[in-house]
Amino acid sequence: MFYLDKLHGKTVMKTDILEGLTHYFTTRECPIKSKEPEMQDIVEENRKMFCEELGITPENFIYPEQRHTDTVAVAELGKTYYPEADALILTNHEQAVFLNFADCTPLIAYDKKQNIGAVIHAGWKGTVGRIGTKTILKMMDDFNTDIRDVRVAIGPAISVCCYEVKEDVFNMSMVSVKNNKGLYEIRDGKIYVNLKEINKRQLEELGVKYIDVCPYCTSCNNDLFYSYRKEGGTTNRHSAIIKLEDR
Repeated sequence: MFYLDKLHGKTVMKTDILEGLTHYFTTRECPIKSKEPEMQDIVEENRKMFCEELGITPENFIYPEQRHTDTVAVAELGKTYYPEADALILTNHEQAVFLNFADCTPLIAYDKKQNIGAVIHAGWKGTVGRIGTKTILKMMDDFNTDIRDVRVAIGPAISVCCYEVKEDVFNMSMVSVKNNKGLYEIRDGKIYVNLKEINKRQLEELGVKYIDVCPYCTSCNNDLFYSYRKEGGTTNRHSAIIKLEDR
């Protein structure tokens, strides 16, 4: 279950399904990514706060470029540049990984037995490309993850109440699952799709049994999270962060 928490007085979100994994879904109170000049001091302050909390150096607080692809990469010590990747798997204890969002769907996957995790950015293109399931499959193929050990948290994103799409996006979204029942709504002749539930359905069809879906809509709850659509293309982002715990 998702719940709100405080980190140095700033609101963050967590979920108990990821027990054993240090993780945060940030909010408007602690952004660590923005292109706005007036936000840079705030971003720098918050990154420093997370680095100190996670016990890592700034060069080990890494994120990929995020180009709305279905490309999955693996974090490597000494490497900070991951061109075009939209999912990053973490297997070491020296780095922390974060990805950035402002309506798109954040996923955090965790294999407690192998103690590896991943952060995944699933906009509509990534969702259609099944980036969530591709990340789990790479964890299985490369790191011996057993599907029965996988836990996934689907974080705050724009919900079916607000996510209107055109017919082409609707059609591609619906064919990305075997069963698309209940994954969209038609209201006043407009099509609305449920990206969070589509990602969940894809994971279920792969065999993932343990999935927690955040109820918050980034557009409806714009006081807590950033929304690209509601805020007219803001470059401010909230983030999903993971750090593996030492055993």
